[in-house]
Amino acid sequence: MSNKRILKRNINEMVFDVVEECFHHQMLDESKAPATEKLITEAASFQDVILGRMHKAKGKAEFRAIFLEVEGKTGYFIDALNTLNN
Repeated sequence: MSNKRILKRNINEMVFDVVEECFHHQMLDESKAPATEKLITEAASFQDVILGRMHKAKGKAEFRAIFLEVEGKTGYFIDALNTLNN
């Protein structure tokens, strides 16, 4: 498990990648704009919520739970982006 600083960096990079990929899909196919906008909003919301929880986390157990949630959500975003490719 990484430290807080590295996890924050990874979260920010993940959200940036999701947004960048969504913009790419919008440029290629404008009909995907509603789905990509929803995904961008969801990624930004997740970032706000998870960084807030990290700020309030006191112990290793809370931090571990946040880490596992981030891993799960990363998989979700990957699957959502893959469905946009179809």
